[in-house]
Amino acid sequence: MIPPAPTPDHDRPRGAAGSAGERAGSGAGDAGAAGTLPVRTEALTKIYHDDGRGEVRAVDRVDLTCRRGEILGLLGANGAGKTTALRMLSTVLQPTGGRAWVMGHEVREEPERVRERLGFYSASTALYPKITPRETLRFFARVNRYPAERVEARVEELIDRFGIGDFADSRVEKLSSGMKQKVSIARTVAHDPPVLIFDEPTVALDVLNAIELRGIIGGLRDEGKAILFSTHIMSEAEQLCDRIAIIHQGKILATGTLDELREATGLHYLEEIFVHYAGVRDTDEATLEQMQPAEEAEGG
Repeated sequence: MIPPAPTPDHDRPRGAAGSAGERAGSGAGDAGAAGTLPVRTEALTKIYHDDGRGEVRAVDRVDLTCRRGEILGLLGANGAGKTTALRMLSTVLQPTGGRAWVMGHEVREEPERVRERLGFYSASTALYPKITPRETLRFFARVNRYPAERVEARVEELIDRFGIGDFADSRVEKLSSGMKQKVSIARTVAHDPPVLIFDEPTVALDVLNAIELRGIIGGLRDEGKAILFSTHIMSEAEQLCDRIAIIHQGKILATGTLDELREATGLHYLEEIFVHYAGVRDTDEATLEQMQPAEEAEGG
């Protein structure tokens, strides 16, 4: 297991050692603190035009916030709009409408500033096969404008923290899948960004690697990172996320802590809560099959 780095007391987010609800807060202060929220979207929209279906609203007027020291989960079936929304936040896709800010920088107006302050990880995150992990970390720290005089120290810090030392100077193409996972995560945080996006990160992992990755993400949260975490796995959302945003057919249907969602619906299990908001019935088996337990998803 990769241990999380220690967090200096002066850098620890308020309430980081408390409950998920304490970390996430009530949400009542969002309006007053809007200018300082690490992530904020207003009516974020992405429309595609399909010859067969016409106008497709992949993301439909989405409003989200993510705070420092919080994991915000985007919970939805495949095709719900999770990845499209996160790609707009990371400047990979241009929004059709609405706005989004990362650390106060608007994604269309200041894309380079956004990328400097954000790390993006997914199960398909690619590594350059012909270079070494050390060279990979050095490259991504520099390209994201980490202070030049501190790059080498940062690379060594990451090699030590993620247990990469034994293969730091081997070509990536020679590494096992577990080794590549460690390098990919280290690459994502190479420039020490305050905002991290994990898009379905455990989908291709076995059970042990998935558990390890979730532990790493929880540790990054406790260091004060603002983390957006998309998943279709109910148990992941329950165990890891401080707040959960239920997304279905491009729309955010509800957002809150698990306790808040339970109180609002009178239901206990997250699957029941999802069905309540999404209007999914037993006959819609395709959607519910995608919202599978973690054991099935990781064991496939």
